[in-house]
Amino acid sequence: MTTNADRQVPRNNPFANAVGASIFLSRWLQAPLYLGLIVAQGVYVALFWKELAHLVTDFGHLSEYDIMLIVLGLVDVVMIANLLIMVIIGGYETFVSRIKMDDHPDQPEWLSHVNPNVLKVKLAMSIIGISSVHLLKTFIEFGEEGTQLTNDQVMWQTIIHMAFIVSAIGLAWIDQMGARTQAIAAAAHEHRHAEAEAR
Repeated sequence: MTTNADRQVPRNNPFANAVGASIFLSRWLQAPLYLGLIVAQGVYVALFWKELAHLVTDFGHLSEYDIMLIVLGLVDVVMIANLLIMVIIGGYETFVSRIKMDDHPDQPEWLSHVNPNVLKVKLAMSIIGISSVHLLKTFIEFGEEGTQLTNDQVMWQTIIHMAFIVSAIGLAWIDQMGARTQAIAAAAHEHRHAEAEAR
């Protein structure tokens, strides 16, 4: 007869162990993706300096409207670079391997409590910020004479921006509900443990 103790002992299955080890090692296939994002970030850095050089060299020939659009473009590039940093560091830390920088003075504050839920919410907020900059540029261009933007384009961009906001609110709510459920489960576990010790 098989007892509970026998069922709890894991059996040594070389094939299952090999499959499990292969699946675990497969996470390193994502590492080149994050390296590629670092290259993409370098492209955005080059784009930032190109636009900044254009702003400085042609400053005397640019109108306030043109300067505002260029500055908003620079802000847009910076926010996309911030998004890339969160995806690169947070994604690698969450899905590939831990980055041993606990004692590093420059460790980002959000990295100490990063998890898939926190990462999703932060990414959603970053996307909303980027969409806000694009929407502001659209409104500025739409208010100028001779614009090629149509009412439908502005309307759909606004609708898409609102959809981003609703999605971020939903993600934040799901994250809050999950944290509340974990807190309730932890409190219940501590209560049962305290009752067991009292007996």
